[in-house]
Amino acid sequence: MDKEHIKKALDELKQLPKRKFVQSYDLIINLKNLTKQEPIDLFVTVPHSKGKKIKVAAFVDQQLAGQAEQACDLVIRETDFIKYDPKKMKVLAQEYDYFIAQATLMPKIAAVFGKVFGKKGKMPNPKLGCVVPPNAMIEPLVKKLNSTVRLQSRKGMTLQCLVGKEAQSDEEISDNVLAVYQSVLKAVPNEHQNIKNVTLKLSMSKPVRVI
Repeated sequence: MDKEHIKKALDELKQLPKRKFVQSYDLIINLKNLTKQEPIDLFVTVPHSKGKKIKVAAFVDQQLAGQAEQACDLVIRETDFIKYDPKKMKVLAQEYDYFIAQATLMPKIAAVFGKVFGKKGKMPNPKLGCVVPPNAMIEPLVKKLNSTVRLQSRKGMTLQCLVGKEAQSDEEISDNVLAVYQSVLKAVPNEHQNIKNVTLKLSMSKPVRVI
């Protein structure tokens, strides 16, 4: 797949009737020749904005609280943990896209929030850099998270993620699509042999084939 394939799909989508709001572009990668024992759970940092600001919450103590208050949408200190019953935890997990945790608090976070957050895939993720030391810089991490997409194949053989908005240039959308596609190729065992097809769609459109 190259930019010409993507541009052709974008041109086709642009011919569709305009909506009264700015639609999102979703990339859909359908997989093949994989077993249920080979699920994909992948984070990809794309080169351009996704066109949608994410919400980040941080579990920190005094060492990182000041930074977190500047960079994150919500700061939860250890003394606040007692305020959250399972119902409030579910609301919290639904409302926020990512959770950052100070490493020294992780055992307590796991004990208090783990049962609810674990089921929803919202525990602070070390692979994404969301478990940080007390001397970490929070703002660059939040910036990275705003350009990160997650692809999961738990419900079958399809990966889907947001790659931008109509207001963005074709170049930006193409760069984001290629970044995701190349990362998926590296994540599956047999690269192109595991890709059935790739499509792009707008929020209110049917998918248009890229390859």
